[in-house]
Amino acid sequence: MPTALQKVSASFAPQRNLIGGEWRKSVSSETYASTNPARTSDIVGHFPFSTKNDVDAAVQAAAAAYPSWRRFPTPQRGTILRRCADALTAEKEPLAQLMSREMGKTLVEARGDVQEAIDCAHLYAGFARIFGGQTLPSELPDKAAFSQRKPLGVCGLITPWNFPIAIPSWKAFPALLCGNTVVLKPAEDSPACASAFGRVLTKAGVPLGVFNIVHGDGEHTGAALVDHPDVSAISFTGSSQTGKIIAEKCGRSLKRCSLELGGKNAQIVMPDADVPLALEGAVWGAFATAGQRCTATSRLLLHEKIHDAFLDRFIAAASTLRLGDPLNQRTQIGPLINAAQRERVSDYIRIGANEGATLRQGGKAPGGKLKSGYFFEPTIFADVSANMRIAQEEIFGPVCSVMKFKDLEEAIHVLNETKYGLSSSIYTRDVNSAFVAMRDIEAGITYINGPTIGAEVHLPFGGVKQTGNGHREAGSAALDFYSEWQSVYVDYSGKLQRAQIDTE
Repeated sequence: MPTALQKVSASFAPQRNLIGGEWRKSVSSETYASTNPARTSDIVGHFPFSTKNDVDAAVQAAAAAYPSWRRFPTPQRGTILRRCADALTAEKEPLAQLMSREMGKTLVEARGDVQEAIDCAHLYAGFARIFGGQTLPSELPDKAAFSQRKPLGVCGLITPWNFPIAIPSWKAFPALLCGNTVVLKPAEDSPACASAFGRVLTKAGVPLGVFNIVHGDGEHTGAALVDHPDVSAISFTGSSQTGKIIAEKCGRSLKRCSLELGGKNAQIVMPDADVPLALEGAVWGAFATAGQRCTATSRLLLHEKIHDAFLDRFIAAASTLRLGDPLNQRTQIGPLINAAQRERVSDYIRIGANEGATLRQGGKAPGGKLKSGYFFEPTIFADVSANMRIAQEEIFGPVCSVMKFKDLEEAIHVLNETKYGLSSSIYTRDVNSAFVAMRDIEAGITYINGPTIGAEVHLPFGGVKQTGNGHREAGSAALDFYSEWQSVYVDYSGKLQRAQIDTE
């Protein structure tokens, strides 16, 4: 028997936006194809290049729904989020299969992506019962003082393709819990996943107009959302270059803006590490999702005592990873997202070689049965120095640069010597080394004896330096972005009382 999602998909016209609870055609007649990156002849669907008028209609719908939604009792908003969790759970497998087909994540990882959204919905549903501020004593008699959270209004969410269900949930669920309404502009490479996410939320009972979707590109559709005067906040996940443009635009109108940008993450392996464990972590961190994660392990820092032996084992492990159709249960690495990204990765292979790094594994797109997709071999560079571009710039592909160090101080210095600071990792059995790393590493996330990937939804997610602008996603920290604090004073003394004014 088909699932509810499959039933809806069968009759759903994909060339539409979700506006005010209705799937509407775009004002524009222009569409683009979403294709399967593992088999480019497979068209997932056609989606609109939405215009400024489409964005305006979505924002108007969100603005119209805002007054009633913000007055919903917060526990009732939590009940709706719990229904979202249940609906996502019921549709987990078809959502995962759609994700694997549309953006190339292996089926195992795609299920994890959906599970992350389920966990996120449960988390913020739970917060609904403890959503509040502080009650504090007043310095004056017969006077109460407390704080409370207030919603912002319409929030514009701009999300990437690499976590096409999880990241929209990271943004939408805390925004909705706080009483905001939402307009989502998903990535061009994963529009079907975003539409499926919207259908699940609608089925779960999210009121009409509270959650809206407009498809399109960043240059026009995304820019129109950022520039719209009735959008109170923008949350963006993507490249640092685009993030700077968005920050500048939001700054002109003092619009609240959250940026989750690039990373150049490193794993340190000390000589006392559990080597098999560290090896598993390096392979998973570097090559999961074909390296297309902002938290991917793109640098591997090996102590000189173990460097040669560990590098040999790392190369051997990478060479056995199975590339293929991500819907095949045996596949370990799927394709890159599109032709442009594959060309970008190929360019960095040439850059690394020209800089003097030694290519020890991979470095090319495979042929044969895989030539119809955007596949790229797991790639390892050795003899990499900290000033090389492949050690400094985000590649966003299955490329890992291996570097040698003499002691922990040097390793931490090298790890910190980039413009990014998202995720980090150290493998050691020495508790002192672990705590020195936690103290001195400049990153928003640090793992001890774990890879650089694997964040959990109840902890803050984000980084330092050019990885973002200081806001955090996930956990209770996300509520601080999607709400305003209001301080309330209730004076029941029946007379004028003046705070901080001497009365003697």
